[in-house]
Amino acid sequence: MRNDFTRRDALALGLSAAALAATGAPANAQSAIKAADVPAPKWAIEKGASLKMLRPVRFVQADEDVFRANAAKFSKETGVEVKVDFVGWEDINQQTAVTSNSGAGPDIIMGFSDAPHIYVDKLIDLSDLADYLGKRYGGWQNLAKAYGKKAKSDTWIGLPFGATAGPLIYRKSILKSVGFDKAPEDAPGFLDLCKKLQKAGKPAGFALGNAVGDGNGFADWMMWSHNASLLDEEGNVTINSKETIAALNFVKELYPTFIAGTPSWNDVSNNRAYSSQEIGLTANGVSLYFSLKNDPATAAIAEDSEHQLLPKFFAPISPMSGLTLNAMVFKHSQYPNAAKAFLQFMMEKDQYEPWLNANSGYWSQPLAAYADSAVWKGDPKVAIFKNTMNSTYYAGYKGPISTATGAVRADYVTVQMFASVATGAATPEAAAAEAEQRCKRYFRRQAAK
Repeated sequence: MRNDFTRRDALALGLSAAALAATGAPANAQSAIKAADVPAPKWAIEKGASLKMLRPVRFVQADEDVFRANAAKFSKETGVEVKVDFVGWEDINQQTAVTSNSGAGPDIIMGFSDAPHIYVDKLIDLSDLADYLGKRYGGWQNLAKAYGKKAKSDTWIGLPFGATAGPLIYRKSILKSVGFDKAPEDAPGFLDLCKKLQKAGKPAGFALGNAVGDGNGFADWMMWSHNASLLDEEGNVTINSKETIAALNFVKELYPTFIAGTPSWNDVSNNRAYSSQEIGLTANGVSLYFSLKNDPATAAIAEDSEHQLLPKFFAPISPMSGLTLNAMVFKHSQYPNAAKAFLQFMMEKDQYEPWLNANSGYWSQPLAAYADSAVWKGDPKVAIFKNTMNSTYYAGYKGPISTATGAVRADYVTVQMFASVATGAATPEAAAAEAEQRCKRYFRRQAAK
């Protein structure tokens, strides 16, 4: 395949100037990525093949620009037309379910995290592709293996492209004004900080609405930081535990310090609240920082902002996972070899590294070799995102990921458990008991299949 992607090619494809700069194409910079000399799979691309792909909308414009440019480059080299549609984060689960149930629609869907485990019976085996990429690029990271492989097997049902973390982001000057240099690691100290931020008129804000990234991320953090988990290692439902009750009681105390309206927040709400200086502390991916930094009107806010790993509270380490882009190829596709060839192409360094760099740290790599990408050598405020996919925490932690754990997440069971306690709609004990019953229903359905 031809890999001499030029500035003229990029401009012809409509690649933005910012994205073009991020690819490094004009400077012809040498890549630091080490790729092993491994024979590539030879996919017999089907005659007349064309592909349709669905993936979540970008938060960083260059994500879409470079992704589309890479897809167009694949089409130019192979003759396989690729149509990529970007949809809202809250819509991707619903559209994936429709595709799975109807047996028609996109050949490839890039869902989130554990999505392949929900639709495992409808997907083709990607083990040969994953094995090649792992050998070529230094091996797969922890989260990639957790989300890519079918539980308790070496069969790959998804191909993780990257993950975005949601560490704390806060205004340094505001924290200093209330007596803190950074957010405390202990729960009482963190609560004290949030109380003082509220009193100062710059409260914290964390999503308690059905938000794919921010809502699930906050609920996971609260559970894991109190050493609570959805399941134990054997897969038994353990959400109704003393640790979960402790987490719910903590959120009951914490919630009154939040800005009003967080139970209805989606994945852009905290970005807006932070950008408009209504809040002084939240958790978010790097997109918020870069949107502030790249706008002269808000550059001073970015300069005054700092990232920090989520406080660990009672956990041994910061329990910060990563929302993972995870590609699936459906069995209904008439062109499975073309789909595999496309995914391989998109993850080879000539395409993947420019895309990773263009994202400015929003997505972090699933393959170890890409840790040497230029993006991690630039802005020090971005370095915190580099090792996102090394996390040992994942959706469904501590048990095996399955159709049931994916359904629990897609139904926002843990988010709604915390929201009900925060708003006073349920006691911690009642909320944990209801969450337990909801979880067990999904596991009964799974067992009945």
